[in-house]
Amino acid sequence: MDSGTHLVIGFGLAGLAHIDPIVATNPMIATAVLIGTVVGSQAPDLDTLLRFKSNASYIKNHRGRSHSIPAVLIWTVLITFILTLLFDSLPIAHVGMWVFIAVAFHVFTDLFNTYGTQAFRPFTEKWIAWNIIHIFDPFIFLSHIVAIFLWSVQLVQPEVIFPILYGCLAVYYIWRSWHHHQLETGLYQKDPIYEQGDSYTLIPTFNLNFWQIVKRKKDGQFVLGEYKNSRIKWVDEVACAVHPAIEISKQHNDIASFLYFTSFACSDLRSHDWGYEVRWADVRYRHRKQYPFVAVLLLDNELNPIDSYVGWVSDTRLEKKLRVNT
Repeated sequence: MDSGTHLVIGFGLAGLAHIDPIVATNPMIATAVLIGTVVGSQAPDLDTLLRFKSNASYIKNHRGRSHSIPAVLIWTVLITFILTLLFDSLPIAHVGMWVFIAVAFHVFTDLFNTYGTQAFRPFTEKWIAWNIIHIFDPFIFLSHIVAIFLWSVQLVQPEVIFPILYGCLAVYYIWRSWHHHQLETGLYQKDPIYEQGDSYTLIPTFNLNFWQIVKRKKDGQFVLGEYKNSRIKWVDEVACAVHPAIEISKQHNDIASFLYFTSFACSDLRSHDWGYEVRWADVRYRHRKQYPFVAVLLLDNELNPIDSYVGWVSDTRLEKKLRVNT
């Protein structure tokens, strides 16, 4: 989820913690838990600091080790330990439990997005992305805002409003998961150009009734579409190029980091007087007829690297970032 949603969830879990009598009856413990759940709900995304190292490092590692099983435990212990230094005589088991819930819930919600996370590391480095809920979901965010407001103005007690909130969210997640499964598994029946071996990935958007579709054909090419009102509309087809320059690009660190992260990358080759431009795009992220999540490598005519870029960018901004005017 986005940082704003993780933040309100941190406050929401602090409210939910009032079902614990130890928390509800002691303002000091309640304050410690509030700090712990808010910090814990943000902690896994501290790997955002990798942007200062390089975009490639950030893309390869964001939501990786920091969201793993060992990391959840490390974040919990670290945050709880710091809280024991700030507050006297804290019940470590109670505080640690709510910090753990906040950190684990962060990772859990990220599993439902399209970006993906290595939540099951160290058992597997596979990126898990269930493509069920958009990175910003209005219902999840606004429901937390309403509950937090009711709590803050003391209209409803936290031990009443937040169990209701999270009960509703549990139903919401179950419904969205079931609905996504039903739609995705039935797409081939609605596709007039379906061929044996085609596979479909249904991707959520901000609009509950509008989905994006990535169809991977049996020959490895991609077809992009939209699903709305029980109908499929195909909007683009992407043919992945084949060339020695493309194979060589895979050895470059920026390209390798990009390909490590996504299994939906498609290559494009553009020839210039000075050499080649190899562009890898993640076809899941189509916006305004462009694919803004890219890894680009410029090679001279002898296939030696000249410059590279990896990250989110429009075609116009990309030209400004690379040394050779593409």
